[in-house]
Amino acid sequence: MTTVSPRPASFVESAPQSAMRLRELVFGAACAAAVRAAARLGVADALGDTPATAEDLAASLNVEAKPLRRLMRALSCYGVFVETEDGTFAHTDMSLMLREDAPNSLRYISLWCTEPWTWDAWPRLDEAVRSGGNVFQELYGKGFFEYLHQDAHESAQVFNRAMTTSSVQSALDVAELLDLSGVGVVADIGGGQGHVLASLLEKHPAVRGTLLDLPDVVAKADPRLRPGGALAERVRIVPGDCREDIPVEADLYIIKNILEWDDESTRRTLGNIIRAARPGARVVVIENLVDDTPSMRFTTAMDLMLLLNVGGAKHTRQSMVDRMTQAGLTLGEIRPVNAYLHAFESVVPG
Repeated sequence: MTTVSPRPASFVESAPQSAMRLRELVFGAACAAAVRAAARLGVADALGDTPATAEDLAASLNVEAKPLRRLMRALSCYGVFVETEDGTFAHTDMSLMLREDAPNSLRYISLWCTEPWTWDAWPRLDEAVRSGGNVFQELYGKGFFEYLHQDAHESAQVFNRAMTTSSVQSALDVAELLDLSGVGVVADIGGGQGHVLASLLEKHPAVRGTLLDLPDVVAKADPRLRPGGALAERVRIVPGDCREDIPVEADLYIIKNILEWDDESTRRTLGNIIRAARPGARVVVIENLVDDTPSMRFTTAMDLMLLLNVGGAKHTRQSMVDRMTQAGLTLGEIRPVNAYLHAFESVVPG
């Protein structure tokens, strides 16, 4: 007779918890949708410093009280708001970040990650894994950014606000990290509206700066950098595509979160910097990593979203090192900027 060994007690004890956790994961869309609903309704903005009933909140938001209570209760399970013993709701650290006026607001990041197109794309992740390419062209008949700017204007605005929020919050961290000793000119390549550049120039009054990005992007540069702004006399704004040409000479080049679309555009961008830079110029690449960060759940999710919408990928530490060394840069120190970003120091060889 065959004897079957009993399963270890730890397995028996953990199985119900594992089943519960998996059930929660497959209902993750409900959690994301609840956060999105709260952000769109402005619940966090309506809730003040003292707890409030669902009825009071519903009256101020012009919504129905019973469904709002259900939404708040669901979010409270994840620590977004808290339901008190008397049935009122109060803020938590997470719900405060859904306020538009919060200094560390994640309202637009929350909206961006749950935009309508995401609900069309996520169910086709298996197709993207099979093919290794994005599913966006097949879904909408055009590329991701083309779709945003031509057909989804509200989503494009949300994207711009989310990227601005993220850049503003990380700009001070970058400025605090980087040593600009001996730097006369710093160039922010693909720098968006120039928040990182503005923070660096404010901290280092003797340094001049150049911002390069697409014409439509730099047209909306940080007011501090535009004509009449506090930093305008020390700034050169260059409309252009870093994948095509970088007509900028500087002592320090910064490239933040733009080397994640595809290997070819990464190769061209780094090659363009090396051609433009003088020997000994510093090049600092700042990226999210999928293998060396406290925020891996968020970063790996963003990695999968990049696969879906543009066929891109977030980097590992090694893949970023490989791309930079293959381009001909001499690698130096790799340091964390904050919980989400790492800075890769390098030098253009002589």
